[in-house]
Amino acid sequence: MQIRNSVSTTIFPAAARLTADSVLSECSFLNSLNHLPPAALEHVAQYFRTLSEPTRLRILNVLGTEQMSVGDIAERADSSVANVSRHLAQMARHGLIARESQGNSVLYRIADPTVNELCDLVCGSIAKRLEEIADERAAFKKSAPTARSGSARASRR
Repeated sequence: MQIRNSVSTTIFPAAARLTADSVLSECSFLNSLNHLPPAALEHVAQYFRTLSEPTRLRILNVLGTEQMSVGDIAERADSSVANVSRHLAQMARHGLIARESQGNSVLYRIADPTVNELCDLVCGSIAKRLEEIADERAAFKKSAPTARSGSARASRR
């Protein structure tokens, strides 16, 4: 769901409005950790601390793009309802999770779509590193002399 700002669409013509790409390119320096004040860095650190718990990552993985109840999340994340509730509350405090009441039920969803992008980026980076390590090991095994060839050389002497 995309929310449009009615003020910006009525006052400014489409050509004059900033697009996400133009804002990102113009303000890319703001995304650098080098230019953030200490208080902002503390918020960034807290965000990453919130994501550093494996159970929370499992919860985010289970939620994906769905809305789910605590019980459904707990069942799919293989955790207790109490434990999932505690982690959902922590993630909600940091804006990662949103809750919505529907009748007698409360449904949870990922509130910040950049969480999925961040997880994809990190998982891709880890996968790439593991592939590089596997390639290095494979190359090492190919170049390392086998025990048989080493003993054959010793017997020739």
